[in-house]
Formats: sequence, C-alpha cells, structure tokens
Amino acid sequence: MPKVMVVEDSLFMQNHLVKFLTEHSYEVVLAENGEEAVKTYRSDRPDAVLMDIAMPQMSGLAALAEIRGFDPQAKVIVLTAMDGRLLASHAVEMGAKDFLMKPVSLDKLLVALQKALE
Repeated sequence: MPKVMVVEDSLFMQNHLVKFLTEHSYEVVLAENGEEAVKTYRSDRPDAVLMDIAMPQMSGLAALAEIRGFDPQAKVIVLTAMDGRLLASHAVEMGAKDFLMKPVSLDKLLVALQKALE
C-alpha cells in the first residue's frame, strides 16, 4: 500500500483528501505546514507527497526545496489555488512531479498520483 503525505493547512481539505486516498487504498500521513512536512518526510519516508503551496510557517515551495535537497527522488505533487499558477510552474521547475489547481479534481489527482508513483 503506497504511503502518501498530505501537506495541507486547511482541515476541510485535509479530511477530504484523507478520505479519498484511503478509499483508494493509500496509507496517509499528515502535515499541516512546510516545516512539519520536512520533519514527517524524514521520519516516515512517504512514497509521494501532495503539497499545498500557501501555508503558514514554511511555504510549500520552501519545503519542496528542502525535501528535494536531501531526497532528489522525492515525488511531490503541488496543489495550489487559481492565483498560484505561476508558483506552481516554478514548483515543477524545482522538481515537483506535477501541479493541480484547487479545487482539486479527484480524478486528476488520482491520475497524477499514479503517474508519480510509476
């Protein structure tokens, strides 16, 4: 069962993603901000990461850079709001496998996740 870390500061979005991923046979670990994501990634070594960009304490981009710094093979998919398209493109340049716009299409999320895990 692949392990996916959901990095999201919105409790509603966290719950929504956890429910969807567990229904599709993924193990889920959570982080509420970029700082927590880096610590959790180091300890839990998830197979993939769904990372929000705009978060308190440490942004998703900063967390992406730090995670890719110690694990260049990290499979990170960035989630962002419509006004974050430029940031999401930058995240892909930094090594993110994909980016999805919020509100997230669950079908597209599943395809992006499966593709990242190949």
